Amino acid sequence: MTITQLQYVLAVAEHKNFTSAAEKCFVTQPTLSMQIQKLEEELDVQIFDRSKKPIQLTDVGEKIVQQAKNIVNESTRIKDIVDQQKGFIGGDFKLGIIPTVTPTLLPMFMANFIKKYPKVNLIVEERPTEEIIRMLKNGQLDAAIAATPLNEDTIKEVVLYYEPFVAYVPENNPAYQKKEFDIEDLEMNLNNILLLQDGHCFRNNVLNICKAANLPQNHHFSIECGSFETMVKLADEGLGMTLLPYLHTLEMPEKAAQKLRHFKDPQPSREVSLIYNKKELKVQIIDALRSTITGVVRGAIAFQNVQIVSPTHKK
Repeated sequence: MTITQLQYVLAVAEHKNFTSAAEKCFVTQPTLSMQIQKLEEELDVQIFDRSKKPIQLTDVGEKIVQQAKNIVNESTRIKDIVDQQKGFIGGDFKLGIIPTVTPTLLPMFMANFIKKYPKVNLIVEERPTEEIIRMLKNGQLDAAIAATPLNEDTIKEVVLYYEPFVAYVPENNPAYQKKEFDIEDLEMNLNNILLLQDGHCFRNNVLNICKAANLPQNHHFSIECGSFETMVKLADEGLGMTLLPYLHTLEMPEKAAQKLRHFKDPQPSREVSLIYNKKELKVQIIDALRSTITGVVRGAIAFQNVQIVSPTHKK
């Protein structure tokens, strides 16, 4: 049994296809298949049920894959220990980012980070929060950027910045006449607040703003959208108002920016953090990321009097 064989097994388990797994592992499909077959012969079990499409794990295969994840993850930690001891900042680093942060934050720090740390191969994956948590626990990500607090015992959270919510109010909405919002002002719009689709933590943030303000909970939100851009366009068509993260509003055209309404202090805000498994060893890269991100964001966000809204939502 070798680490390479276990890596091949994990690749097939993930892709449910030998050809796709071989491409991911940069080997030919016959080579990958032969190594997995050798492992099955050595263990005298079938790890995969090849008669099914897509390929499925057998019952014992499920258990083998779980253990293989632990073995492969632990094997990579030896090099991480050495790198940490030497203070080396380089190598592969997988970073997850939630979709509502990626389009604004990533362009702000990516070029600076690559220039400053050219030996780091930064691999960015856009993932929803629940998937990020699972991947951090499984060792599939080294770190992530997400809205916090998450209250996960095994995950460390390092706050990067606090990002206020900003209301986008179309001209035909009675609330357009207000220059500054109270959270209670959302009540008049409870029946036509445009939200992101279920699965986005930003959607939960908005729902929890209403919950924290003790607004009626029998409301009906009119439309659920896949992006902030879509919500803004629908609002302009008179279908409601929406809430946006502050960084998303910075490059809006002047005409659209006139429809933005800030909340009174303390402003409802989301906490955005760099998160990672407490057992993570690539702390030198994590520290480099934190330093780079806070350095560029500090000039864009200077809000102090904020009220943190939880990204978790209990239905």
